[in-house]
Amino acid sequence: MNEVELIARLTPTLPRNESVVVASGDDCAVLDLGGPEFVLFKTDAVVEGVHFTSDTPPEKIGRKALARCLSDIAAMAGKPNSALVTLALPKNFDPERIDRIYAGLNALASLHGVAIVGGETTKNPGRVLISIALLGTVGKDKCVLRSGAKADDAIFVTGTLGGSIHGWHLDFEPRLREARWLRAHFNIHAMIDLSDGLASDLRHVMKASHVGAELLARAIPIRREAKQVARAESSAKPPLLAALTDGEDFELLFTVTSKDAVPLLDGWKEEFPTLPLSCIGKITAEPGLRLRDKDGVRPLNVHGYTHFEKS
Repeated sequence: MNEVELIARLTPTLPRNESVVVASGDDCAVLDLGGPEFVLFKTDAVVEGVHFTSDTPPEKIGRKALARCLSDIAAMAGKPNSALVTLALPKNFDPERIDRIYAGLNALASLHGVAIVGGETTKNPGRVLISIALLGTVGKDKCVLRSGAKADDAIFVTGTLGGSIHGWHLDFEPRLREARWLRAHFNIHAMIDLSDGLASDLRHVMKASHVGAELLARAIPIRREAKQVARAESSAKPPLLAALTDGEDFELLFTVTSKDAVPLLDGWKEEFPTLPLSCIGKITAEPGLRLRDKDGVRPLNVHGYTHFEKS
């Protein structure tokens, strides 16, 4: 059983109450607690040996732990507010290393106005685990879900994709300001952050919206590191495959009506001149994910990263 199958097994029986607007199945839970805005609620964890190594600079470990949650708040066009931190450590942990982990976490929290309001510490034999529970807010008319994509929408991604293991997965910038700008100026139909790879995360939007999609191979923006590794190592993934499947890009993928595509690109260049924005395809009424390249259109059967992937 892989991660997707496990989630599908567990979620149907989860209890809800009258505050739940959106539960499992999007980047954040969305709650209506009676105030003027929705509350966004997100949790995520990083585990030594999975998301970082024993040699990773501690400051970058703490930064990544929080940045992953911030990226999910961005995907809902929200604003982060406060977080709890669960820290699970082996018995003979190095206190100085933990100080440095928190230094990285605290610096990013301060940059985005996030209060760290407590948490939990516990023993975890053999490796470090950090879990963040993050609260945010979003205007009730501003929240963007995965489920709003429509046939003939243009599909956009920010930044470049692939090769994140060569540094980007530790240094990425959560696209909080960019997401709020998008929602303030355009009718964004659906949005998701790219954590598991373009091929997998786009499928989440397709499933939630009951649509298909067609990607244009030559339009997919590939990170320089993915291209460099492919040239240097014969066993490396081809760059396009890396962009489709590597994961941990933490860029935004979103859809808008096709008539907004040109005005959006023009406005983006003026507002974010150093960050690429690419139109990479379209949403289709026909189900399934397809790729258009020089040889025509074909089904795209590759997927991104999945925990507990079956052999």
